Amino acid sequence: MHIDKDLVAASATPLVLGILAEGESYGYAIVKRVNELSGGRMQWTDGMLYPLLHRLERNGYVRASWGTSDAGRRRKHYAITEAGLETLAERQKQWSVVADALKQVWWATSHPPVPGSAAAGGIA
Repeated sequence: MHIDKDLVAASATPLVLGILAEGESYGYAIVKRVNELSGGRMQWTDGMLYPLLHRLERNGYVRASWGTSDAGRRRKHYAITEAGLETLAERQKQWSVVADALKQVWWATSHPPVPGSAAAGGIA
């Protein structure tokens, strides 16, 4: 399944902040976690992730520090900040409203009104 780029973009910030709320991480591990969380249906690239991480860092939602991998390679680690946790909580509320509205619309479209009922424009 292809996920529309607008939906990927809209969900990117809360996904990354949520992953970092689980614990400090680095770019490749974040991409792997998104893939895992989506059952392989969201394939992020470095070109999408790193500009987002840099923006989150500029906004004070994450902080970056250099670390060393088990193999001795330097890599940049990212951790969520207090401001990032507050933003994540706000985004969770926003997404909950959106998800609830979508569920209602999708339920209504899968359960058409009965002819003659008030919902169908008839007289109840």
